[in-house]
Amino acid sequence: MKRRKLSKEFKIKAVELSNVQGNTKEIAMELSISSDLIYRWRRELELHPDLVFSDNGVKQLTEDQKELEQLRKQLKDVTMARDILKKAVSIFSKSDRKY
Repeated sequence: MKRRKLSKEFKIKAVELSNVQGNTKEIAMELSISSDLIYRWRRELELHPDLVFSDNGVKQLTEDQKELEQLRKQLKDVTMARDILKKAVSIFSKSDRKY
């Protein structure tokens, strides 16, 4: 089954309808979509109203958000390298004590 590509306007209208009428499952049935989609769209719209629902399905990040994402990745890599070095030091220091 081919995936449907829903427009930004459709998603916003679905969220607005669910906010006004309140019955998300009923609205989802009328629109032939999953109620989980409406819940997810609502959450995304609340968190990032200016970035949500880009046309290609990928969130458009601001420069600050891109930099933050890059810094988090670097922090994760450096933390992993540090942990590996700590383990290596403890292993080598234990083997030195045996002799």
